[in-house]
Amino acid sequence: MSQTATTFGISDLAREFGITPRTIRFWEDQGILSPQREGNKRVFARRDRARLKMALRGKRLGLSLAEIKDLIGMYESTEDETPQLLECLRIMEKRRVALVQQREDIEAMLSEIGQFESQCQEELRRRGAA
Repeated sequence: MSQTATTFGISDLAREFGITPRTIRFWEDQGILSPQREGNKRVFARRDRARLKMALRGKRLGLSLAEIKDLIGMYESTEDETPQLLECLRIMEKRRVALVQQREDIEAMLSEIGQFESQCQEELRRRGAA
């Protein structure tokens, strides 16, 4: 399948993005994708492919479904992309802050685990069991 193709089948997109057709149907159910129908067959346009790519990227970044839908929807509304870019920066900064906090929390927990392990090892040595 060529990325310059004008339409894609569900299996084409699934193979290209390394996901299942069920995942693609999920994004369709969420209103992110809106394929045309040829009988029972879904036919996706380049627009759907681009929207799927953005949705998957948003998911990898840890964005909520609502945030993903908002970001994708903003690109439909106007030719001036400044508001979309500003909103994207705001969402990314919010996500960055949350991830930094998670990292700090994980580091604190790892430190506590290390201290507890040291105490347990010391107690075992004291008892002659280690």
